Amino acid sequence: MELSDQIAQYLLSGLSTGAIYALIGIGFAIIYNSTDIINFAQGELVMLGGMFTLFFMEKMKLPLPVSILLAVLATIGCGALFERLTIRPLKSPTPLGLIIITIGGSILIRGIVMLVWDKDTHSLPAFSGSEPILIGSATILPQHLWIFALTAVAIAANKLFFQYTITGKAMRACAVNRRAAGLVGIDVRRMVFFSFAISGGLGSLAGIIVAPLTMTSYDVGVMLGLKGFCAAIIGGLTGGVGTVLGGLLLGILESLGAGLISSGYKDAIAFIILLLILFIRPQGLFGRAQTDRV
Repeated sequence: MELSDQIAQYLLSGLSTGAIYALIGIGFAIIYNSTDIINFAQGELVMLGGMFTLFFMEKMKLPLPVSILLAVLATIGCGALFERLTIRPLKSPTPLGLIIITIGGSILIRGIVMLVWDKDTHSLPAFSGSEPILIGSATILPQHLWIFALTAVAIAANKLFFQYTITGKAMRACAVNRRAAGLVGIDVRRMVFFSFAISGGLGSLAGIIVAPLTMTSYDVGVMLGLKGFCAAIIGGLTGGVGTVLGGLLLGILESLGAGLISSGYKDAIAFIILLLILFIRPQGLFGRAQTDRV
């Protein structure tokens, strides 16, 4: 295979992976904009999407579409429950304290899943077959097309929700100024609750659509969550187009690095990029020097 053909294949694979990172990154950004919290349990919500789907399919004997829907709803419930039990009871918490709580929550969720299920790696069936599709000089699996399509739908729905619904506008108001939002009658606590629920839904969707390719287990959320966080940082934690571009850029660079240099550097590339961004441009490549959080 010629170098140009290899690069085309790496770019296609990188875009697919980047779409997953973007979806996870938007979940990070939604919670951050509403609460100023970096939720390091977001990766575990991603993992729960795949594990719940597996549970409904294998234990409840439900068809895949129904299992996916129930898994998303269950993870939304878990995200909302996490906020009610760990974030809402706190009185004047410090940013460091909140970070420690979310890290502790991620460890707890991972431990519970390990006990309820097991330590094994599980796979979900592809949504529509596994016959490769030829696109130019590169090939792509049908599951990659599902990733592109569902990610695009989720991002568009997220955009429409925040732009045109009363609840979405209220959440945007909390992102700009929580105290002012409260003074005009917005229930800030409820908006925080919604932010955790929405991020849970987005995270679970990411975990479900990637599981047929990478499989799922109790600990897959750790690395996916960190890379989603990298995508959010690259995008400036805006939750908009910047985060999507950040995820795609990260996926492409990771794929090119793994293919052209060594697959052993695949995970390191994400963290090298994160460190460079934090040192050179802390507001992110696509964020403003003084971020307007929307």
